[in-house]
Amino acid sequence: MLQEESKIKALISLLDDEDAEVTVHVKNEIMSIGESIIPFLEDEWGKNFNPLVQKRIEDIIHQLHFFTLKDKLRDWKNSGAADIIEGMWLLASYQYPDLELQKVKTTLDQIYFEVWPDMKEDLSPTDQIKLLNSAIFGKLKFGANTKNFHSPSNSMINSVLESKKGNPVSLCVIYMHIAQRLKLPVYGVNLPNLFILTYKSEQTQFYINVFNKGLVFTREDIDNYITQLNIAKNDIFYEPCSNLDIVTRVLRNLIVSFEKLGDTERVEEVNQLLEVVM
Repeated sequence: MLQEESKIKALISLLDDEDAEVTVHVKNEIMSIGESIIPFLEDEWGKNFNPLVQKRIEDIIHQLHFFTLKDKLRDWKNSGAADIIEGMWLLASYQYPDLELQKVKTTLDQIYFEVWPDMKEDLSPTDQIKLLNSAIFGKLKFGANTKNFHSPSNSMINSVLESKKGNPVSLCVIYMHIAQRLKLPVYGVNLPNLFILTYKSEQTQFYINVFNKGLVFTREDIDNYITQLNIAKNDIFYEPCSNLDIVTRVLRNLIVSFEKLGDTERVEEVNQLLEVVM
């Protein structure tokens, strides 16, 4: 172990080398060790007062996190993408690599326990949604982030849970998760320019605009919306989509967010994440 630490220290000491070939080789050697080296790199970053070395250590840590994220996202997809909260947590870990899945789930548990005592099984579907709307938008004060609509934080589930402001997709995911835990048949729907939810059972189907405080509307309203957009009708505009579809849409939103910020490096990285789930 001491020999390994000495080797790593020696490699880090070469990160200030002016020879690009040397620094690339050193970087590759460090990264070949894998994610387990991150705590050691963080410790070395704190001990080093050379801004250039610090920046190069930061870049290595970011790349190690990023490669691990791609692997985890691929595993999530290949295992069936069953847990949308896990998928959203993985995307949030791109910005917040230390974020723990359990922390996100604990916050969602708190929301659920605020809502479930008021839910009654004998209510009609629309009344169940009205009650859920009252709890989430009235009692808990969740709402649309219209002032900073394109901020990347609107796509990060931990940020949305903390600020209670988000974009259509992130708000829908939280709402859908709580609804499904309450045994309500609520699912995501991929509308153009707007992500919505549908309440779909054998007896009834209607739609919910979570970005507009849970406004309930009909299939005919979607018809009118599609007509206004002057695009052809498609079944996906009316029927539930998959968790993979949702994560794909979040990634596309993130690409737009980083494009508007002029952050080409992050645009490229999120495109790589998009390729993993496509």
